[in-house]
Amino acid sequence: MTPPDDMLLLGRITGVSGVRGWVKVHSDTDPRTNIFNYSPWYLQHQGRWEAFEVLEGRPQGKTLVARLAGFEDRDAAMQLVGRPVAIRREQLPAAGENEYYWHQLVGLEVFTPDGVALGTVTGLQETGANDVLVLRGERDGKPCERLIPWLPEQVIREVDLNAGRITADWDPDF
Repeated sequence: MTPPDDMLLLGRITGVSGVRGWVKVHSDTDPRTNIFNYSPWYLQHQGRWEAFEVLEGRPQGKTLVARLAGFEDRDAAMQLVGRPVAIRREQLPAAGENEYYWHQLVGLEVFTPDGVALGTVTGLQETGANDVLVLRGERDGKPCERLIPWLPEQVIREVDLNAGRITADWDPDF
């Protein structure tokens, strides 16, 4: 089940650690320890999202571990394994000027400066050199996928969140 629109997935509970109620956490944040910057976490259970206060969190070897309020032993913590971890969007710090969270870009329509539609942002990818917008659109009347580098001022000319639109200096034939 996906979270409601006012929530973002940050990771999931992958296991238990020790006997005092700690859980292992997979984090999709960058850096991965940023998941500990948020409390409460919302964990899905039987179709509902429940809030849990994060009491402690830290790296432990190659994994992350956390202790949540109300889970004092291994048996109690076992019931959290496999649950996705989400936060409310309002828990995120405000993005700076000309900065965007990836979730804000997904769903935006992308056009050339001449108004040619390139597609809709369906996701983003990290490539090492720069991030890349993944678009679904059409080319020559057929469905296609385009990958456009996220290079503000060079390729990405304007992002208008209110209009749901990105202007990209990109060849529509590419």
